[in-house]
Amino acid sequence: MNPIFPIPNSIEQGDGQFTINADTQIVTAEATVGHLLAGYLIPAMGFEIAVVAETESEDNTITLQIADDAHENPEGYTLAVTSDTVTISAPQARGLIYGVQTLLQLLPSQIMGKELIAGISWEIPAVTINDAPAFRWRGLHLDVGRHMFSVDFIKKFIDMMVFYKMNTFHWHLTEDQGWRIEIKKYPKLTEISAFRKETPIPEDRTTGDGKPYGGFYTQDEVHEVVAYAAERQITVVPEIELPGHSVAVLAAYPELGCVGEGYEVWTRWGIADDVYCAGKEEVFTFLENVLTEVIDLFPGEYFHIGADECPKVRWEVCPDCQERIKAEGLENEYELQSWFVRRIEKFLNAKGRRLVGWDEILEGGLSPSATVMSWRGSQGGIDAANAGNDVVMSPNTYCYLDYYQGEDIDNEPAAIGGYLPLKNVYQFIVIPEEVEPDKAHHILGGQGNVWTEYIPTSDQVEYMAYPRAVAIAEVVWSHPEERDYDAFEDRLKQHFPHMEAMGINYRPLAD
Repeated sequence: MNPIFPIPNSIEQGDGQFTINADTQIVTAEATVGHLLAGYLIPAMGFEIAVVAETESEDNTITLQIADDAHENPEGYTLAVTSDTVTISAPQARGLIYGVQTLLQLLPSQIMGKELIAGISWEIPAVTINDAPAFRWRGLHLDVGRHMFSVDFIKKFIDMMVFYKMNTFHWHLTEDQGWRIEIKKYPKLTEISAFRKETPIPEDRTTGDGKPYGGFYTQDEVHEVVAYAAERQITVVPEIELPGHSVAVLAAYPELGCVGEGYEVWTRWGIADDVYCAGKEEVFTFLENVLTEVIDLFPGEYFHIGADECPKVRWEVCPDCQERIKAEGLENEYELQSWFVRRIEKFLNAKGRRLVGWDEILEGGLSPSATVMSWRGSQGGIDAANAGNDVVMSPNTYCYLDYYQGEDIDNEPAAIGGYLPLKNVYQFIVIPEEVEPDKAHHILGGQGNVWTEYIPTSDQVEYMAYPRAVAIAEVVWSHPEERDYDAFEDRLKQHFPHMEAMGINYRPLAD
């Protein structure tokens, strides 16, 4: 039997196999999931597979059914395969989607291709699987601010995520180096902020390549991506950076900065001193208008505001910021940032959204309803969880997929630095032992991050993310107490044909 990723909670193998043929029917009241399964199967099989709401005979059927008692976990599922039938049961459509991915992994790897494959018997081994995730946030992040990727690739990125039962796509849409989402009220964001004069070359990192670069996603394209993800039970969490990482905005609307002039979309990497002015009311008018448009595009519960790497040097000498500190009775610029974040959070809460920010939002005081994404190691997440805040663990020590994968960097694509081989990723502990037992429920889960300073192409995104993202997916699904990396690697070797059929440009395992 083919290995399954993430490894299921329980597997019982039976006798025989179920064979899909031209007479097989998909029986379900969940038409979206049924047609999604048919869409996976038809290209390689080459024959139509009917999706019906009911049938007179259960023989030669794949049944997808919602049942409240199918699993105690709302994202859980059961898969039962006999020689006559396949049945996937789940409390929600999301569980059915995960059962479908398991079914696809049990089939010959060619099923994941887009072209007709002749001469294959499409057999699924008899098996009973009972499965459910350990965490409810199982995510991947993609930075499109430094380098942008097509809508078609974003859809492929989502396809790869759902294949490994991830459920949260964190879309990092704005940066100093580029603003990537259409905002109708502020057209200069796509006329000016979306484009930079040049990009640093990897070999030098301080010298530009002299080539203009840019682009953005229209609101129609965003709708398209969000709908595509929703069909696959993936929630898209947008990130609009503030108060820092905002030079691209200031280039178009300089009045929103402390200095008020002289900005251009950044053409180098790193951390810019120029940020939104915390003392000007027009900054909050602008942000609330922008966030309102973005909220209308993303129906999910969470909204990421970044709030990381925000230097205070402009605020320290800005009369407006200093007046704000005085008027609000704040101690310093760190409390000013906390005040800024809480003001935005109050606005988001009024719109029915929950704020997520990088662990810098802990500095200067934190609202109890904010969710912390811990990236500078795990300590920020530990502190936040113990204080009663929800946390998503994404420590750079385990989850930063822009780090080098091999020690011989001359034979690896350019990376931002660091060293994070697959084996280390698989050791990711989502709930550190320092989290108090009665606070462990505040750890929502974890995610891998793909920052793209040195990742200009979609092929390189795939190479940097896979198979390390598979390790993260397995850890946040099963959260094993014992980690057998050698067994994980052996299973991956057997699974790679599925990735090849999907066209994933994964990094081969080291010899």
